[in-house]
Amino acid sequence: MIINRYPVWKYLLILFVLAIGIIYALPNIYDADPAVQVSVSRGELEDGIELSIEQALKEAEITPKLVELTDDRLLVRLSNQDDQLAAKEKLKQTLESNYVVALNLAPTTPDWLRSLGARPMYMGLDLRGGVHFLLQVDMDAAIKRKLESMDDGMRRYMRENQIKYDTVSIIDNGVKLRFKDAKNRDTAYDELRDEFSDLTFDTEDQADRFILEGTLRETVLVEEKQNAITQNILTLRNRVNELGVAEPVIQRQGEDRIVVQLPGVQDTAKAKDILKSTATLEYRLVHGTNSEWMSAEQSGRIPVGSRLYKHREGYPVLLKRSVIATGDNVVNATSGVDQQTGLPAVFVTLDSKGAKRMGKTTGENIGQPMAVVYIETKLDFREVDGVTKSFSRKTEEVISIATIQSQFSKKFQTTGLDAQEARDLALLLRSGSLSAPMSIIEERTVGPALGQDNIDKGFRSVVVGLVLVMIFMLVYYRVFGFIADLALATNIFLIVAVLSLLQATLTLPGIAGIVLTVGMAVDANVLIFERIREELRNGNSVQASIHAGYAKAFSTIADANITTLIAAVILFGFGTGPIKGFAVTLSIGIVTSMFTAIMGTRAVVNLIFGGRRVDKLAI
Repeated sequence: MIINRYPVWKYLLILFVLAIGIIYALPNIYDADPAVQVSVSRGELEDGIELSIEQALKEAEITPKLVELTDDRLLVRLSNQDDQLAAKEKLKQTLESNYVVALNLAPTTPDWLRSLGARPMYMGLDLRGGVHFLLQVDMDAAIKRKLESMDDGMRRYMRENQIKYDTVSIIDNGVKLRFKDAKNRDTAYDELRDEFSDLTFDTEDQADRFILEGTLRETVLVEEKQNAITQNILTLRNRVNELGVAEPVIQRQGEDRIVVQLPGVQDTAKAKDILKSTATLEYRLVHGTNSEWMSAEQSGRIPVGSRLYKHREGYPVLLKRSVIATGDNVVNATSGVDQQTGLPAVFVTLDSKGAKRMGKTTGENIGQPMAVVYIETKLDFREVDGVTKSFSRKTEEVISIATIQSQFSKKFQTTGLDAQEARDLALLLRSGSLSAPMSIIEERTVGPALGQDNIDKGFRSVVVGLVLVMIFMLVYYRVFGFIADLALATNIFLIVAVLSLLQATLTLPGIAGIVLTVGMAVDANVLIFERIREELRNGNSVQASIHAGYAKAFSTIADANITTLIAAVILFGFGTGPIKGFAVTLSIGIVTSMFTAIMGTRAVVNLIFGGRRVDKLAI
C-alpha cells in the first residue's frame, strides 16, 4: 500500500515560508499616518530644526503625533488630513527657502516589524493619484554633442601642432577630415588616433583630396547613451525636488525613455515648468580675503570688477566678474581619489573652448583660489487675482572653493573636499544641465479621489472573486475544496508578502494580475482533484488515487504555469508601466500558486489522510 507522507523537512520548509509570509504581509494591515516631510535640497538638516518645527506648529495650534528624524529628513506625523495641510502651509512660511516641505504618508508599522525590514508595499500612481510623464531622450543630440566637442578638439589640436587641414565636418557617428596632401593626412592619422582614442580612424584617397574619417567605437556609443540617460535622470531628480514631492519615481524605461511619476501632484503645467527649468555652473576667480568679503557684505560697497555671492554654507564670497568657464563647457565630471595625496577629488573634463580659457587663466593665477558657482532658474507660483501664476527666480551660490596648484585646461581636479562633498560636487557638475533634450510623449493625471476609488474597486474585485471561487470549491469538492480554499487564501497573502519584501509597486493592472492568479491557483487544484476522482473511478485505492492524482497532474500544471510565466517575463521586458505592473503580480502569483496548490495542499492532505487506512474520500 502506498503511504502518502511528507518527510519532516518539507513540513518545516512550509512552516518557514508561511512564517516569513505572515511577517512581511503584516505591515500592509496598518493604516498610514498623514505626515509632512521636511528635507533640504542640498546639505544636511540644521541642528535644532526639530525645535523650530515644534514651535511653529504650536503657534498654529497644531498638535503633532510625533516628530521624528529618519533618513536625513524630518517626518511630522499628524492625526488627520486637515492638520496635515495646515502644517504644510505653516512650515513653508516658517522655514527658509532651501528647505523642501512635502506631503507624505508615514507607515505605522510596529518597531519589531521594522527591525526585521518589513515595510508595506508601495501604491502606484493610479492608486494614489498624481501626475505621470513619459519622456523621450534625443539620443542623436547626445551623440552630436559628443562629436561637436571632438570637432572643436581636433581643430584646436591640429592648429597647435601645425598640421594643415582643409575641412573638418561631422558625419553619422563620426568626424570627417579633408586634407590637400597625403603627408598632413598621415601625420594627423598618427597623432589623432592617440589623442582621440574613442574613435577608430580610416583613410581614403580621392582625386584631389585625402580623407581621414574617425568613427565612434561601439562601446563609446553605448556609454554615451547610457551617460545621457543617467545625467538626465540626475537633473530631473534635482528639479523634481522643487515640487516638494515626497516619493517621486524617476526611472529609466527602455533604451531612451524616462518615466517620471509625481504622487500627489495635480497641476501638470507646474510640473512641466519645473522639469523644463534650467541650471548651469560658472568657474570664477576669487577676489580678496575673508575680511574683505565680510566688509563688502556689511558696507554694501563691492570692489570694481567683482560680485558678491553667498557660499552654500552661508558666508559671503567676493568673485571676479570675468567668467572662466560655465557648465555648458563641462563634458564630464567624476569623483575619486587623488593618487598623490590619497584625498578625495573631483575630476572634470571641459570642451575645447572652456579648456582654452581655463588653461590661460590658471597659468596666470597659480596659487590663487578659484570658485565654482551653481546657478539655477527656479519657478515660484503665487496666486494673483485668483489665478496661479509662475515667476522665475534665479538662485546663485558658491559650492566649492579650491586653490589653483598648477596650470590645467581640459582635464583637472578639485581637492579640499571630503568624500561626500566630492561626490555631491561631481553630481552637481554632471546634473547642472540636461545632457540631451527631451520631449514629453505621454502625460496622465490621476485625481486622489479616483485613486481611492481604484483602491476600493480593486479590493472589492479581489474579495468577490476570491469568495465566489472558494464557495464553488467548497461545494463541489467538499473536504478537498476546503483544503484548496486554505491554499488560495495563503496564496493571496504570500503575493502581498513578496510585493512588500521586494518593495514593489502595486498598480491597478497589478490588482488585475492578482485576480487572474486566483483563478489560476484554483485551476491547479481542479486538475489534481479531477485526476484523483478518475483514479477512484478506475477502482484504485484511496491512497493510490491521491498519490497518482498529484504525480500525474504535476507535468500538466508545470507546463501551463511555465508557459504563462514566460509570457509574463516577456510582458515585463517589453511592456510599459501599467503592463509591467500586471506582469509583476502575475509572475509572483504563478510562483506562489505553484507552491501552495501543489506542495501546500499535498502537505495538508498527507496530514489528514496519509499513513492510515481510508475507504472513502469526500471529494
